[in-house]
Amino acid sequence: MSDRPAVVYLTGWCRSGTTLIGNLIGELPGALHVGELRYLWRHGVLGDGTNDTCGCGTRIADCPLWSAVLRRLGAPDGVPDLLERQQRLLRTRHVGARLAAIPATIAARRDLERLYGAIAAEAGARIIVDSGKFPAEAATVCGSDRVRPYVLHVLRDPRAVAESWRRPKAYIPAMSACRSTAYWVAFQQASARVGRAFPGRYQRLRYEDFAAAPADTLGAVLAGWGLAAAAPVTADGTAVLSPNHTVTGNPDRLRTGPVTIRPDERWRTTSPRTTRYAAGLLAAPWLHRYGYRLTGGADRGAGVRSDAGTS
Repeated sequence: MSDRPAVVYLTGWCRSGTTLIGNLIGELPGALHVGELRYLWRHGVLGDGTNDTCGCGTRIADCPLWSAVLRRLGAPDGVPDLLERQQRLLRTRHVGARLAAIPATIAARRDLERLYGAIAAEAGARIIVDSGKFPAEAATVCGSDRVRPYVLHVLRDPRAVAESWRRPKAYIPAMSACRSTAYWVAFQQASARVGRAFPGRYQRLRYEDFAAAPADTLGAVLAGWGLAAAAPVTADGTAVLSPNHTVTGNPDRLRTGPVTIRPDERWRTTSPRTTRYAAGLLAAPWLHRYGYRLTGGADRGAGVRSDAGTS
């Protein structure tokens, strides 16, 4: 076993099940789900983000793990520079540049490597799950030789995603169907581009397939990378979630105890027609590609895919 930690980076667009999947992988022995790690500096150091609660229930700055990680990294010194590089180098539009071995990519990669290394050292983790969902970060870490990077591209029907965004959720405000779907399209395209560049490190998983058979689909992902022989969920979709150390993410990250994973198709009846039509029309060119139907009928099962397609 390599002494380099494995980093499973979850990419895609929000409200697609990445928090639950991250928490499940975090239940593996030696694994740690850190949530949307990108926001550690703003939430844990500057305190000006949307939420400063760690998944363990304490403030990030007071959490024993994160306070130790931040001390190891010398925070708050250098945090303004880290945030500036994030904005300048690691947004979705920067995926192409981060796939190139240029000085800016190397600088961004070093930031991530230092952070993942500090987490591995303080937590004793051999698997770090980062559900940041920024394809540019996935592209950057894939070129690392200091961690073992893997990218799991998670996606969900954009109409279901738009319905989820229609209502605010705790510290996350609502978003229009048009805006949500525009992000959905951009994030799928960028994530697939990472997959084409690093096919051996990339797998794609539809939330609908995961929810229908979580043990089989997530188990196949983990086994494909040699991270675990099986997923920490029973054949009937039951899992037990422990407290975690997620920096931020969907408020459901704070849920612990037994959970039962089941398909959720409520959006088909609860979503207003305007929401469904707006999301469906904007994403129409990509629906068939990912196994979704534009009108009526059941979706085509896609399971776990290791190819990035042509999107």
